[in-house]
Amino acid sequence: MAKRESEFADRLQVRSLPGASVADIIGMALFALRGNWLRSVLTALGVIIGIAAVIVMMSVGQGTKAELERTISRLGSNRIDITPNFGRMGGVRTSIGSVFSLTDGDADAVREKVAGAQFVSGQLRGNIQVIHAEQNWSTQWYGVEADFFRINGWEFARGEEFTPGDYAAAGKVVLIGSSVREKLFADADPIGATIRVGRVPFRVVGEMRPKGQSAWGGDQDDVIFVPLNTARRRLSGQISFPPGMLSQTSVGASGVADIPRVQREIETLLRERHRIGPGADDDFVVRNLTEIVNARSQTTRLMSMLLAAVATISLIVGGIGIMNIMLVSVTERIREIGLRMAIGAGPRQIQQQFLAEAMMISLGGGIVGIGLGVVGTLLAARFGSLPVELNVQVIALATGFSVATGLFFGFYPARKAARLDPIEALRQQ
Repeated sequence: MAKRESEFADRLQVRSLPGASVADIIGMALFALRGNWLRSVLTALGVIIGIAAVIVMMSVGQGTKAELERTISRLGSNRIDITPNFGRMGGVRTSIGSVFSLTDGDADAVREKVAGAQFVSGQLRGNIQVIHAEQNWSTQWYGVEADFFRINGWEFARGEEFTPGDYAAAGKVVLIGSSVREKLFADADPIGATIRVGRVPFRVVGEMRPKGQSAWGGDQDDVIFVPLNTARRRLSGQISFPPGMLSQTSVGASGVADIPRVQREIETLLRERHRIGPGADDDFVVRNLTEIVNARSQTTRLMSMLLAAVATISLIVGGIGIMNIMLVSVTERIREIGLRMAIGAGPRQIQQQFLAEAMMISLGGGIVGIGLGVVGTLLAARFGSLPVELNVQVIALATGFSVATGLFFGFYPARKAARLDPIEALRQQ
C-alpha cells in the first residue's frame, strides 16, 4: 500500500508541472483508471456495444450498396421491361401474367418507332425438364431474340451465340447456364453435346458465363436459352401461348439518361396500339431497372437506419455512463485535485487529466468494440443472408466515433474539476 502511495505521489508531482508531456498525461490517466479497473470496464460497455453496432451497420450498408451496383451491372443498367398486366375475363379481373397482352407487333413497333430503344427482344419463358445421358434437371427456359443477351449483360464462357439462321429457321440449338452445365455435365465440356429439352433433342452451342445469385435470391445460372421461334414451335405448347404472343419484352435504352423518356414513349405507343382510352387501366406494365432496384434499396435503407439508431443509442448511453463515472471520480478526488493545484497545476492541467481519462475509457471500449464488430461482420457474411463489405474506412470511422464520444461526454466533468476552488478542495476529507 505504501509503495502504491509513493508511486502515486511521484506521478502526481510530475503531472502537476505546467510543462508535463502528453506521455505524462496518458500515464497518469492509465494509473488512475487501473485503480478502478472493474468500474472502467463496466463504463466502457456502452461504447463497446455502440461501436460494434456501427461497424456491423456500415458494413451491411456498404455491402448492400455494392451488391446493388453488381445487380445493375448483371441485369443491364439501361434495361426496361414490359410485361402483361391484369385483364378482365367475364367481368372478373385476372392476375398479372394470366392474360397475354404483348405481341410480336408490339416489340416491332417499339423497335421501329421509339427513339432511344437501342435493343429490343421479345421473350417467352417456362419451366421444363432437361436430360443428358443419365442426368436430368428441372430448369427455366427462355425463348429469346438476338438483342436479349446485350440487354441483360450476358457473356459467353465457351461456345458461340445463335446464328441468324438459328433465329429464322427455329433451329434446335440451346445455350445453357453454368448451373445447368454442372447438373448435366459436371466438369465436362458441353459444347456439341445433345440434350433433351422436354422430349425434343437440342444441340448445345454455348455456355453462359456465371452471374451468380440475383438480388432476390434466385440462381440466375439455372437457365437455358433457345431462339424465340424455336420456343414457339417446340416448347410453348405446354403453356398454351397464343400465336404471336410474348410473356415479356425487354428494351435496352441508348443511355441511362434516356430511360425516363424511352419509358414514357413506350407507354404512349402501347396505349395507342392497344386502344386504351383515357382513364382506363393499362393491360401492360413498363418498369425500368432503377425502379426495381430502388424497391430493394428502400428496404435496405430502412434496415440501416434501424441499425444506426441502435448504434447511436448505445453510444449515447455509453457516453452518459462515462460522464456519470467521471463526475463520481471528480467528487471522490476533490482533495487530490486541491493538492495538485496547490503544488502548481493549473486549471488547464486538471482539465486535461480528467479529459484524458474519459477518452481512454472511450477509446479502450472502441478498440474492443471494433474487434467485436469485425467478428460480427464476418459471422454475418458467413451465416447471414445480407451482403457485407468491411474496409479500413469503416474501422477508422468507428475509431473516430469512440474518441469523439469520450471527448464530448468527458468535457463537462473535466471542466467541473478544473473550476474547483483549491482552498475548498483541500478542506475536503
